[in-house]
Amino acid sequence: MEWIRNFFQAEPLAGLFTSLALGYLVGKLRIGKFVLGGIAGTLLVGVLIGQFDIPVDASIETIAFALFIYAVGYQGGPQFIRSLNLQSLNQLTSAFLMTFVGLMCVLGAAWWFDLDRGTAAGLAAGGLTQSAIIGTADAAIARLDVSPAAIKTMQTNVAVGYAVCYIFGSLGPIIVVSWLLPMIMRWDVRKEALALAKERAGGNAELESGQFNGVQRVSTRFFQVDSARQATGRTVLEIDKELSTAAVVAIVRSGKAIDFTEEEILQDGDIVAVIGEIPTLKQSPAHFGPEVEAPPGMQVVEENRELIMNSGEFAERTMAELSELLPIETRHGVFVTGVKRWGQAMPCSPELKFHKGDALSLVGRPEDVGRVARHIGPSVSAAAVTDFVFFGVGMTLGFLIGMIEFKLVGVPVTIGSGVGCLLSGLFFGWLRSVHPRFAALPSGASNFLRDFGLAVFVALVGITAAPQAFTSIKENGMTLLLLGASVTLIPQIVVFFFSYYILRIRSPIVALACVVGGRSANPGFAALLEKAGNSTPVATFTITYALANIFLTIWGPIVVGFVGKNVPMEHLR
Repeated sequence: MEWIRNFFQAEPLAGLFTSLALGYLVGKLRIGKFVLGGIAGTLLVGVLIGQFDIPVDASIETIAFALFIYAVGYQGGPQFIRSLNLQSLNQLTSAFLMTFVGLMCVLGAAWWFDLDRGTAAGLAAGGLTQSAIIGTADAAIARLDVSPAAIKTMQTNVAVGYAVCYIFGSLGPIIVVSWLLPMIMRWDVRKEALALAKERAGGNAELESGQFNGVQRVSTRFFQVDSARQATGRTVLEIDKELSTAAVVAIVRSGKAIDFTEEEILQDGDIVAVIGEIPTLKQSPAHFGPEVEAPPGMQVVEENRELIMNSGEFAERTMAELSELLPIETRHGVFVTGVKRWGQAMPCSPELKFHKGDALSLVGRPEDVGRVARHIGPSVSAAAVTDFVFFGVGMTLGFLIGMIEFKLVGVPVTIGSGVGCLLSGLFFGWLRSVHPRFAALPSGASNFLRDFGLAVFVALVGITAAPQAFTSIKENGMTLLLLGASVTLIPQIVVFFFSYYILRIRSPIVALACVVGGRSANPGFAALLEKAGNSTPVATFTITYALANIFLTIWGPIVVGFVGKNVPMEHLR
């Protein structure tokens, strides 16, 4: 085993990626219906590999979590803004109760088991997984009117208690929200997340990777011109005007596709490609002739382009009015297939009224769409390319916000880079939804940042906490570990059922997000995201997480103040 230790100490990042690989492998193992999951698996494997004393730079953990939480905020920004209403008060109440019950559990354990102030504060920091408690408790202990030796010992005990309790403090919320509570309530988290996403999307199901809506308003079909029908001997533009909601986009004559203009006259035997709305296409044989298959090797290049409604002439007009105001010479061959407002898909009907800033999805030949775009507004690039200008600004802004410090009831509170990057991500995600030309972070890129950042963060939590935790368990026995488990589990279970039955937070995803947000449990939130498979927990987690961070931070000096026991003199010798 010595060569493994030497290898990991020489190449710490190899230990990190080994934790990821083995952790997600362990996470796939199934015992009955129980599946640990990649997040919990990585945490446990990280603890084991961490026994090799791997010297990983702490800044890697910081940047990994920042990337994860920024991507989470970015994906949930539009939903978060829409969720800010009176219902949020219940969620904030749930978050405060979670922190308060956690404090009561810590104080109860300290009084019942006669813990000193330092150990009790460490129990709070580790069992409630709030590292900021270490700093606020240390500062409070330093101000006590006791000997310097007692202060130093109690400050050491803060770190010891934190190390012993932190691992289960991180693992507990994962188990609770991804397995225990869903099992008790008989919830399928993925199914509930899809249902909530469908509800928020106005009844439209959320599409998974590789899926698309097979019901199309617009299609392209081929017809053979028959001399007995209306199209023969007439120009393309005349036919387009008559059809109104369909247009000729290609002509095959004598077996070859020809270049044509609006003045091209259709001849008997021509095969024409017609793009249009389905009801119109069904009636098209009456104009052209029988529907036929596309000629072998035939290609009709069409484009889906997203335009931003920036025209004062068409804003506040309905879709039906848009068709009337744009002459057929301009709009023929182009069809609106979708409208998004604030990132939310709108019902695409003739009565829909456009607003400035709406994103219109248009389909048609590139030259036809370009002709319409000049009247509507600028295009949004269809390329899946990250806007690194806004991404860099967003991350920098997040770290700047995280440096903000203020005092709450006399206790200095720092926002922290995690909350800062979350808020920045929320803002830029919202900005992208209302101004789609800016702050692009494609779903593939944001998913990678979220998943990779999270996996690295959780692995490092296990690697860095492991050595001290195992040493402390040997020194302090199992009592402190069990107390930490109680402080971790009791508030989640008690407050969950209170929130569900008393506060009436009945949505499974919202209820579970309140648990991890109120506990400020980042690994637990990650596990919930993994189970949900979409961003539905983000809005609730964001508001509860922010509140929990504030109250959990100030619990440090409160624990020191309410626990009256200092370290006995014999512990100082």
